[in-house]
Amino acid sequence: MPGALPPGPRQPSWVQTLGWWARPIAFLERCRSRYGKRFTIRLLAAPPFVMLSDPEQIKELFKAPPEVLHPGEGARILEPVVGRNSILLLDEAAHIEQRKLMLPAFHGESMERLSDLMREVAEREVAAWPRGEPIQLHPRLQALTLEVILRAVFGLDPGRRLDGLRDRLTAILEFGARPASMIPALQQGLGGRGPWARFVRLREEADALLFELIDERRGDGGDRDDVLAMLLAAHHEDGSPMSPSELRDELMTLLVAGHETTASELAWAFERLARSPEVVDRLLEEVEADDGDAYLTATVQETLRRRPVLPNAAPRLVKEPAEIGGWTYPPDVCLVANAYLLHHDPEIYPDPYAFRPERFLEDPPGTYTWIPFGGGRRRCLGASFATLEMKIVLRAVLAVNELRPDRGGLELTRRRNITLSPGRGASTVLRRRPVAAAVGG
Repeated sequence: MPGALPPGPRQPSWVQTLGWWARPIAFLERCRSRYGKRFTIRLLAAPPFVMLSDPEQIKELFKAPPEVLHPGEGARILEPVVGRNSILLLDEAAHIEQRKLMLPAFHGESMERLSDLMREVAEREVAAWPRGEPIQLHPRLQALTLEVILRAVFGLDPGRRLDGLRDRLTAILEFGARPASMIPALQQGLGGRGPWARFVRLREEADALLFELIDERRGDGGDRDDVLAMLLAAHHEDGSPMSPSELRDELMTLLVAGHETTASELAWAFERLARSPEVVDRLLEEVEADDGDAYLTATVQETLRRRPVLPNAAPRLVKEPAEIGGWTYPPDVCLVANAYLLHHDPEIYPDPYAFRPERFLEDPPGTYTWIPFGGGRRRCLGASFATLEMKIVLRAVLAVNELRPDRGGLELTRRRNITLSPGRGASTVLRRRPVAAAVGG
C-alpha cells in the first residue's frame, strides 16, 4: 500500500497532541483498542508517527538498514541540549563510528569499577531523606541520579566545578521538561528574550565549565575509572582523539539519557514496591540469604516492563520506502516501536497490569518483546549503567527503610518532555527498618 498509512485517530493534530501530552497512556491504549497493534497518530509540528507493537514488526524495524531509517533525525528536538555531535542525532556511518568509540566505556567491567562510587552517592543521599512523613521521591531521585552522573560519568570531584555544573545542569534539565522545549518552531528562536534566553545563558555557562574540565583532564594524564576518562582515551579510525566539542556533546547526551530516565524509573519502582510488600519481603529474603541477585534483577526488569519511561523507542524517520510487516512506508514518516503497548500485550505477558517480578525468573526478557532500552544497533549504550544504578539504589533504600504509600490507589502518569513519571512524584512514607538488612554490593 505505497503512500497510504495505517489508520488512526481522525481528530485534528492539536487534539491528538493534547491527548498524547496530557493523558499519554489512555491515549495510546484507546488507539490500540480501536485500531490494533499498528496505527498512525499526527502531532503538531511533526511528521506522521506510526506506532508498532507487534514483535515481528518490531524485529523488522530494528533490523532495517541504517540508510533506510534514521533514528537520529527522529530525535532532532534534543539538539539544543545535547549538541549536533550527539550519538542520539547521528545516523549511518557517523553513528556507527561514534558508537564504537563509546562502547568500551559501558563494558561490564567498566561499570563494575564504578559500583562503589554509585553506592557511596546513593547511601549518602538516602540517609538524608526524611522519615515518618509523606515525601515525593521523584525529585530526590533526580538529585541522586544527577550526582551519580556528575561523579561517575563526568568524573567531577567535590568542589567549585561540581557545584557550578550541578546548579546549571539542574536548571537546564528543568527547562527541558517543559512542553515548549519540544516545539521545533520555538527552538529556532534560541537566543531571543524570555525563557529561551536564560536557557542559552545557562548552556553557555555549563559549556565553559565542561570545556575547562576536558582541557584539564586531557592534560593531567591521571588514572581514573570514570566514563570521561575512557572517552578521552578513545580514538577515531584515523587515530585522532575525540574533539572537545564531541566530548562535550556526548557528556550532555549521557546526562540527558541517564538522568531523568533513571530517576523516573526508580520512582516507579518505589511507587510499586510501596504497594507490593510481598515483593519487598522476597527481595529482603534474597539479600539476607546472600544468594545472588536474581530476584532484584527481575524486579528491575519488571519495573522497566510495567512502566517504561520512554514509551517510544527511538522514532525512526523513513528516508527510503521501507516495508515493515507487509506495509510499505513512504519517506518522511516516523516508525515507532511502542514499548508501553508491547509490554502490556496480554498475548505476550499474561496479566500485563500486575507487578510480578517472578515472570522474569521464569522467562528472561525477549529481544523483541522487552524494549525499555530500544533495540537493534540503536539500543541504549547505558543500559548496563542504568540497571546497575537501579539495583544499587534499591538496595540502599530497602536496607534501612520500610515503604508505605502516601495514599491508596495507583499514581497516574504525567509527562516530562519525552519521559513518563509518577503523577504525584512517587509520594511515599519511609520508616526506619527495625533491623536493617545487610545489603551488600
